[in-house]
Amino acid sequence: MACISLGSYYPRKFLHFLCVTGVLLFLTFSVNAQNKEPVKLRTVILDPGHGGKDSGAQGRNSKEKDLVLDVALRVRDYLKQYLPELNVVMTRDKDVFVPLNERAHIANENDADLFVSIHANSISTSRIYGAETFVLGLHRSEENLEVAKKENSVIVLEDNYKAKYEGFDPNSTESYIIFELMQNVYLDQSINFASAVQKQFKERVGRHDRGVKQAGFLVLRETSMPGVLVEIGFLSNRNEERFMNSENGKVYLASAIFRAIRDYKEHFDQVNSQLMATNNVVSSPVSTSDGKNDGRDGKEDAASSVQYRIQIASSNKPLKKDEGVFRHFDSVWEYQEGNYYKYTTGLASNQDDILEILPEVKKVVPDCFIVGFKNGKRVLP
Repeated sequence: MACISLGSYYPRKFLHFLCVTGVLLFLTFSVNAQNKEPVKLRTVILDPGHGGKDSGAQGRNSKEKDLVLDVALRVRDYLKQYLPELNVVMTRDKDVFVPLNERAHIANENDADLFVSIHANSISTSRIYGAETFVLGLHRSEENLEVAKKENSVIVLEDNYKAKYEGFDPNSTESYIIFELMQNVYLDQSINFASAVQKQFKERVGRHDRGVKQAGFLVLRETSMPGVLVEIGFLSNRNEERFMNSENGKVYLASAIFRAIRDYKEHFDQVNSQLMATNNVVSSPVSTSDGKNDGRDGKEDAASSVQYRIQIASSNKPLKKDEGVFRHFDSVWEYQEGNYYKYTTGLASNQDDILEILPEVKKVVPDCFIVGFKNGKRVLP
């Protein structure tokens, strides 16, 4: 397969996550397949929002940049104490200004497995309160759009930001249309982690759960790994500001994010360990998007149950057969999880065979990754 340009379909740089060389998964899977060691979640990026000349949201008695840095440092300390094997990288650990694209660059350069950006919200209506976690995507409400505009507006403080972000205007609704075209291959993992964060906020901290949402955040756009933006609460709500700035509040919020990372890592490591134990097996056929069964005879080997594919796109609406990944791959298989449509290419009965296909697919979609199916259900990652 020749390397195909995506320039005719994806806006250059606005889909930067499709242009970053995503070799981490290939190298990790190759080494681990040879050594028979399971893939593990190894590196987490903690990104305290704003900083330096960018104060972020402001409450009556506090600034977002200070609050989220304090919480992020506590998360880091918890991770180092209870998960010492995990590599934790901060985009900033003091009151300094870090451009949005530099935050993503730090994550990509460190081959991170998870990106967690921590923020505090503010709104004109002081009665609104609660925690919410965002994943990258097109906003579904004006409220989500306003949150994205607020967080993206930091770029105006950067030198030559219009050239750097190719004319993106954080205050223009039209600029956010580009996020509608983004088929983020990490959407499902991001949603899973975002759900874990919200569960901890609700069940362990007792915070009002505002749910998992989608919006167009520039800081998430350029990261080539699962990522979320956490809004821990509203500084515009006087009671919530008081809670977030209290010692107990910071401890509870930081420990909730820590536990979500811990649980996500445990699940990630467990699933990959189980798949290594069932390597070199074949699963039952799964229907393709056109109703065919990938050429299999419909009989399942009683001693086998896993098949491997390469995920190349994820969307909250089905793609047409003449757009997106269908234009670049001869064989595309669609499956659905919840409200999301996932697209894969390739099919193999063991990791060695799928690894042979992966480098060619990465030439077209650098952020693609291996997925495994057992009895027709996805189990990897």
